[in-house]
Amino acid sequence: MTASRAVQALLRPDRYPRSSRYDPRWLLDLDMGPNPLWLLEDLAPDLGLRPGMRVLDLGSGKGATSVFLAREYGARVVAADWWTDPRTAAAVFAGAGVGDRVEAVRAEAHTLPFEDEAFDALVSIDAFEYFGTADGYLPYLVRFLRPGGRLGIATPGMTREVRDLGAVPAHIERVVGWEAMAWHTAEWWRFQWATTGLVTVTSARLQPDGWRDWLLWARAGAEHRGEESGAADRAVLDMLTQDGGAFLSFALVAATKNS
Repeated sequence: MTASRAVQALLRPDRYPRSSRYDPRWLLDLDMGPNPLWLLEDLAPDLGLRPGMRVLDLGSGKGATSVFLAREYGARVVAADWWTDPRTAAAVFAGAGVGDRVEAVRAEAHTLPFEDEAFDALVSIDAFEYFGTADGYLPYLVRFLRPGGRLGIATPGMTREVRDLGAVPAHIERVVGWEAMAWHTAEWWRFQWATTGLVTVTSARLQPDGWRDWLLWARAGAEHRGEESGAADRAVLDMLTQDGGAFLSFALVAATKNS
């Protein structure tokens, strides 16, 4: 089957060379949010990933990011997700040829079944906004990192805090409602983490064209699903088109656990 023009537009070797090695239709079939490989590829240089590192992929969804971590960076990955059956994820890993390097675990983010200092790095792509914004969450999470270990997230972000705006912008509120309160600026994340004294924040930035990447992904998803694409897809496309980068992006944040 020939990929549509919008799906082909997800191949961008000039900006995302590693992600462009993957069939975008495979990735869209695992869709649980905006292009996770683009986000991870952009974040990864801030994390110093090396072969053999034990990495927790927290909120791993159907497993695309875990495949990427194992293939591209040689990591030994624990893929933890609450909503995806580990057997389903394990089949994805086996099909991608990384079943011996990725372990699928069902785990809720606030009751993680791991020993202290079990990981060299923790990564969360398009998931942290659902469980990680509470003041007490980072202190809980970093216990699973060894001293000097790296933590990195990519999460929907805002160019300005909703609190400062006075309300969720109307075109965003119509689609995601109050949940946009969990979409913060990169500087909000920097302050939130640095204030704990538990980590040193090494990078906190908004993607300059994050909204545009999200729009490309939404268009591809709508075309890939065809007739199955409904009002939800159209609403996201309308939201991103109307926003035009005024408020929406992705926040990429990285830190090192202090000794």
